Amino acid sequence: MAHIPDQLYSEGCVSDARHGMEVAERIGYPVMIKASAGGGGKGIRKARNSEEFPSLFYQVQAEVPGSPVFVMKLAKNARHIEVQIIADEYGNAISLFGRDCSVQRRHQKIIEEAPATSVVDQGVFHEMELAAIRLAKMVGYVSAGTVEYLYHDNGQFHFLELNPRLQVEHPCTEMVANVNLPALQLQVGMGLPLYCIKDIRLLYKKEPFATTSIDFDNPSPAPSPHGHVIACRITAENPDEGFRPGSGTVQELNFRSSKNVWGYFSVTATGGLHEFADSQFGHCFSWGETRDIARRNMVLALKELSIRGDFRTTVEYLITLLETDRFHSNNIDTSWLDQLIAEKVKAERPDPMLGVICGALCIAEVAFRKRFADYQALLERGQIMNAEMLSNKVDVDLISDSIKYSLEVSRVHPTVYALVMNNSLLQLEAHKMTDASLLLSLHGSSYTTYLKGEPDGYRVVIGGKTCVFEKENDPRVLRSNSPGKLLQYLVEDGCHVDANKPYAEIEVMKMVTTLSTKESGILHHVKRPGAILHPGMLVARIDLDDPSHVRQAEKFLGPLPSAPKLSESQKAKVHQRFQQAEMTLQHVMAGFAMPEPFFSVSLDETLSSFLSGLTDPALPLMEMQDVMSAISSRIPTSVENEIQTCLGRYANNLTSVFCQFPSQQISNIINRHAVSLKKRSEHDQFFMNTNPVMQLVQKYRHGIRGRMRSTIITLLNEYHRVEEIFQGGYDKGVSLLRSHHNGDMAKVAADIFAHYYISGRNSLAVKLIDALKTEESYNMKEDLKVTLSQLASLSYHKNSKVALAARQMLISAHEPPYELRYNQVESMFLSAISGLSFEADRLEQLIKSGTSIFDILPSFFYHKNKLVRVAALEVYVRRSYTAYDVTCVQHEMLDENTTLVQWQFLLPTSHPNRKVAYHRGSISLPIPKVYSLSEDLVSLSKQISAPPCQRTGVMAAFNSFQHFKEYFSQLMDLFVPPPSTTPPATPPSSNGDLSSIEEEDADDNVFSVPSSTSTEDEPIHIVNIGLYLNGPEDDSDSSLLNQCSQFMRQHTVVLHQKGIRRITFLFFKERAFPKYFTFRARYEFKEDTIYRHLEPALAFQLEINRLSNFNIQAIPCHNHRMHLYLGSAKVAEGQAATDHRLFIRTIIRHSDFVTREAAYDYMVKEGERMFLECLDQLEVARAKLEDAQKTDCNHIFLHFVPPIILDPQRIAEKMLSLVTQYGVRLLKLRVTEAEVKIIIRLMPTGKSINIRVFVSSDSTFTITTHMYREVEDPRTGELVFETYGSQEAGPLHGLKVNTPYQSKDHLQQKRYVAQNLGTSYIYDFVELFRQGLIRQWEQYAADVKKVKGEHVSIPDKVLSSTELVLDEEGQLRELNRVYGENEIAMVAWRMTMLTPHFPQGREVIVIGNDITHNIGSFGPQEDQLFKLASELSRKEGLPRVYIAANSGARIGLAEELKQLFKVAWVESEYPEKGYRYLYLSPADYMKVSAEGSVRTELIEDEGESRYKITDIIGKKDGIGVENLRASGMIAGETSQAYEEVLTISLVICTVEPL
Repeated sequence: MAHIPDQLYSEGCVSDARHGMEVAERIGYPVMIKASAGGGGKGIRKARNSEEFPSLFYQVQAEVPGSPVFVMKLAKNARHIEVQIIADEYGNAISLFGRDCSVQRRHQKIIEEAPATSVVDQGVFHEMELAAIRLAKMVGYVSAGTVEYLYHDNGQFHFLELNPRLQVEHPCTEMVANVNLPALQLQVGMGLPLYCIKDIRLLYKKEPFATTSIDFDNPSPAPSPHGHVIACRITAENPDEGFRPGSGTVQELNFRSSKNVWGYFSVTATGGLHEFADSQFGHCFSWGETRDIARRNMVLALKELSIRGDFRTTVEYLITLLETDRFHSNNIDTSWLDQLIAEKVKAERPDPMLGVICGALCIAEVAFRKRFADYQALLERGQIMNAEMLSNKVDVDLISDSIKYSLEVSRVHPTVYALVMNNSLLQLEAHKMTDASLLLSLHGSSYTTYLKGEPDGYRVVIGGKTCVFEKENDPRVLRSNSPGKLLQYLVEDGCHVDANKPYAEIEVMKMVTTLSTKESGILHHVKRPGAILHPGMLVARIDLDDPSHVRQAEKFLGPLPSAPKLSESQKAKVHQRFQQAEMTLQHVMAGFAMPEPFFSVSLDETLSSFLSGLTDPALPLMEMQDVMSAISSRIPTSVENEIQTCLGRYANNLTSVFCQFPSQQISNIINRHAVSLKKRSEHDQFFMNTNPVMQLVQKYRHGIRGRMRSTIITLLNEYHRVEEIFQGGYDKGVSLLRSHHNGDMAKVAADIFAHYYISGRNSLAVKLIDALKTEESYNMKEDLKVTLSQLASLSYHKNSKVALAARQMLISAHEPPYELRYNQVESMFLSAISGLSFEADRLEQLIKSGTSIFDILPSFFYHKNKLVRVAALEVYVRRSYTAYDVTCVQHEMLDENTTLVQWQFLLPTSHPNRKVAYHRGSISLPIPKVYSLSEDLVSLSKQISAPPCQRTGVMAAFNSFQHFKEYFSQLMDLFVPPPSTTPPATPPSSNGDLSSIEEEDADDNVFSVPSSTSTEDEPIHIVNIGLYLNGPEDDSDSSLLNQCSQFMRQHTVVLHQKGIRRITFLFFKERAFPKYFTFRARYEFKEDTIYRHLEPALAFQLEINRLSNFNIQAIPCHNHRMHLYLGSAKVAEGQAATDHRLFIRTIIRHSDFVTREAAYDYMVKEGERMFLECLDQLEVARAKLEDAQKTDCNHIFLHFVPPIILDPQRIAEKMLSLVTQYGVRLLKLRVTEAEVKIIIRLMPTGKSINIRVFVSSDSTFTITTHMYREVEDPRTGELVFETYGSQEAGPLHGLKVNTPYQSKDHLQQKRYVAQNLGTSYIYDFVELFRQGLIRQWEQYAADVKKVKGEHVSIPDKVLSSTELVLDEEGQLRELNRVYGENEIAMVAWRMTMLTPHFPQGREVIVIGNDITHNIGSFGPQEDQLFKLASELSRKEGLPRVYIAANSGARIGLAEELKQLFKVAWVESEYPEKGYRYLYLSPADYMKVSAEGSVRTELIEDEGESRYKITDIIGKKDGIGVENLRASGMIAGETSQAYEEVLTISLVICTVEPL
């Protein structure tokens, strides 16, 4: 045996880094530093120069501690060739061919091949074999071993080492030599000579079981390899990062061995690799008759290999290597792979956009699943979390190759996702597989994908190909990218490090690797050497030399790939489109929706497809054909044939207007056959088989429209089912869902998810209701009415749009459609014509009709029948002037087709100005003479005695505005000018201000004589002009107003000269309510906006003048019988209005009733209906108008005309009943008063009495009813209110009937604030206690009377109270003062309550937060009052009641700084990035510096001086931390009160303290 002396061996090694560098300098760089005991890539490094030699030397020593180290000259462009030997103890040694292991990274083999003769010349390789055999014999080697060489293309080879063991690639040799190397080792170890071993004898083509000697040196024939083998090592390394090792668990490992490919793995699914293990965990071997066949077999096997875990593998990279041209041509060496790594050659990747889509989908799917799982887990623990946890949107940012892809992913279906990027949309379907991967379909292709999150990014695998996405990293933060151990820092703490240079060494899986910086800067250590690192763990920080040089990922601006257009043959059939649309709408109702604006577009398209499918007569046919094809083999042929015959007849008449789906016939066929079946089992089986048919038939039992209605109702009911639960609030809704679903948290979470995405569900519900309007508004079916009523009852503000739409449809259901009303009115007109005259009774019905006909009447101004045109004008005038005394009506014709009506009228008898005499010199006034174009009529030109309250009017209808212009001068010629035509010197304006409305008269609701103008100059003529809009011209308000205003400016002088008081333009368009524009003389014939779209004659009946304390704005109503105004209380100039109200007013017309019961029955039904419609309109306005949402003290006015026979007391009782019944809704709509005006007769022949009923509630706790009648004040002759009945005088007793509505007092404003915060004003609780005591007494009295028959008197004063306040010294004292005079947010009372059990009275201390003052929060004074009042209750032993409206300490704002401070933003253009500091300008600092409310420091920034705010103290006490001082005292006092006295705490509201 050969022996190498120790001295010689030590001389071949280097002792330390300095010695190694000397050797390296002598032999020349580059050199290899190699640990003798190393192997498998460990303990070997290549040093290119002296600078990197020391660190590499230490890495070698660290990887193989204690091993001798060699330094050798690097052999360039060499191949790594091995010779496999086996030797026995008898001196026999043979070669089992060789292996080519040249594909290496970091000097570790990754691909091995056998035999090596494919790259080495046969003769040279034989030399290598002989040398290996000689070496084995020389050293007396026994067993299997490997002699390794470096081989050059010139035929030279150099010895590397003898590995005295089996290597992991030994199966390569076994597969080409057909030997079992482990078995050979054992047999040799047992002492068998090689020639006695079966595998060796077969290799040398000898008898397998013989024992004859073999001449191994000169065999005949010589052994030859069988085929070619390629082996690939499967390692847990990341090829994209220089084969960085990884560790973690394995979720899936799926490898299928075949005839020519096999492999083994050291881990299985659910196993894993720890950070201290070797990175190789598998080895695959492929055999083929040739190298290329073996290569192709290996590529196929690797593509089928599926490994899914926490770490990257080399599988995809190996495929790339095997398919390169150089590998294919076998033109490689040991540096080839390292060159590829340096050149950043990567494995084949999937399409980048496909990777982005799959990555975003995987990230979003995991996020959605986790959100629901987390939320359900919290529900199961009894917690109620915010529904935002169930967000249906995930924002995904993926970075690849310095390109950033920003996507928004949402679900439109549990398995359908919507991806949005750069305003482009992509929808695709993805299903979760059992192995946690996703199977998705994109543009007709299917892909299997899964994602693994990594510390610095994501790894997405798509069909065996991997793409890696980075996260947006901060280069200032240096993290570990692998698990391992921190060995040492290569740069000292606080020293400079260059970009892309290593700064630390870590040990990963027995190998030493380095961590490098991306940017240059000053390094700061965070972890200590020896620390165990995890992926993503912070190792160090770096202060960058130049932060501006950091390159940000560039945002991708392109769109997502669009879906290819489908051909006609590929498009779905009508029933398939309908089913898809229906399913999509169901999922919208379940809360699934894509982001806007795509959702709205998609919803419209889906709804269009849904509705077109429902109305398509082919839908039931195709649905039935689908059902029949599914059950054809399970039903009798005769039944099938009969059904098919029915379907055939239906198909043949599909486009016929009389075609109806034969649902009843099909049902009869099935029932008829069922009756013929004798056996019960056959009967049941038949019905089970035909059940799908019967279900479909049932859907169409009311035809296609019935199916449409029922389908939409189903969707709306699903909306209501979820939303009804949340009407009491979110927390209460979640609790109800728990109970409703019996603890099934998945269903609870699903309903909460649906409720959270209410905006999309609202849009769908509103559109569904709109879709039903055209079909179902009139003669509404009961099922739809029930559903709409349920929706209309939803009171939660987020449901307001749907409730509004439902309520509007219910409103429209009360009124017949336009066509029906038109036909009815036309029939009445035509039936009223008798020859050339009219039957007045029939026209009287139109005048008094309770149905709205003002949108119908103008169409008859242009009727083809001349008499109908005449009658229509008169009906319009008499209906408009119902409240006036019309004394004379005359008809004229301007031309053959243009009708004109003239009338005279007196102010109403109840009108105050009827009593006022206008001094015009003589009571006899000339009535304006009206001329006809054909003849001179003098019927109205006679001098008659006219009272001073008389007016004259003219109305004409024209086909167009141009037509009116042509006849304007002739119209004006009809009027006789008044004695004076002086126009007002300074005309007022009308912009919603009713301050000067009293200067007008008659139809303009004026109740006093003008003082500034002579009454003789008062114009008395009124002109109404009807204009027909029948063309494409612009009919917007602005366009029509501009047309009218321009005309009026041109003719103002003429109008004044002719004494025109006002002129009103009525624009009529079919199927639309007329538009009114009124121009008055007193406004210099500018529009009076108050009467926009209102017939001025109705203003008196609506009592518009009573709104004169408010600036009002008319709000259009769906129901034109309603008149809604938004009022803002008038305030001094420069002040902001705080009193905003809605006034809704309506006129209820009816016929006279001859009995009290008939009148009362009508009043009840019609009054309640109109009352509810008023509430509906108020709700519509508050939902639609932002300004209407802040209204309070809203008012309802119902005016019944003409007189009816009725007991007024019953009116009051019914109104009180209505207010009580709908109290919750009235409270929600902020209605505090309802007013009814009605003219009654106590007997059919009795005198008419004007009655007013007011039902009001200021505090929401009490309702008061007051009834008045209108009487003439004998002193002034004006009409005033007089309390009617036996009740005490009401608040309006003695006031004029035209008294304006008063604006809010300070208490009403405070109540409004409290109600907006969801509670009641604290001072109103005094009245609440009083009402509670009264009810107790009433109940007690009723019980005593029922049991004992005795009468119990209720005390007049059941509650007395004295307020407890703090005096100037901070002590408690009793004080009687006006409610609302408190100056702090805490109030207290000493109350004496008289109860049936304590009739002598019992004292109680009541303490409460005033939420209208600093939202009821605690400050020092509030703490003091609470403490002293509570101590008083304990001292005197009185019960203590605490009404908590907010129990938080006050954190306020320094008001003096709110308007002064400025913000220094990080980036002024992007405030969301935060701010640096707050500051004051020098000028603003001077304003507050003397007050000492702020501390600052003077700085220079952005080229100016600034006072940077460091502390805010505040000028006032009680806005900062001082409010927290007494928190313990409050808690202690409360605890002590609970111990000593009866204590009740009532929480009525909680808000965030400010």
